[in-house]
Amino acid sequence: MRLARGFTLIELMMALTLLALLASAAFPLVELNARRNREAELRSALRQIRTAIDAYKRASDEGRIARSPEASGYPAELALLAKGVTDQTDLKGRKLYFLRRVPADPMCECPGTPPEATWQLRSYASPPDSPSAGADVFDVMSRSRRDGLNGVPYKDW
Repeated sequence: MRLARGFTLIELMMALTLLALLASAAFPLVELNARRNREAELRSALRQIRTAIDAYKRASDEGRIARSPEASGYPAELALLAKGVTDQTDLKGRKLYFLRRVPADPMCECPGTPPEATWQLRSYASPPDSPSAGADVFDVMSRSRRDGLNGVPYKDW
């Protein structure tokens, strides 16, 4: 009498069912981890941009950046932080750079959009309860209408 080797059809079906069950349990965890990573990227990008805006304002107040008397001293556009502006105190006319590049909003689902256009901008003249773009860039926020894992909308971070 010969012993049969290998798996029966029922054993294979049970193994596949167990694998599918494990995969379906792991998928939400992978999705949650990816969202946490994007939220960490958002925090980092907001910190970088806001620090650069503050540094630009400081340089403007110190007279290192040319501006008109009625201007607020904040950058006219977000791209200026990476493009650079001429340092008025440098005899060689070198530029001041505040960012290497403008990071894109990781919550924006808009491929092909320039990083500067992925952010909602707030001007110095706009009120905090209804931010809007204007003559300068005082602050940035995410355009996403979704809430974070902490329950706070991304636009309010």
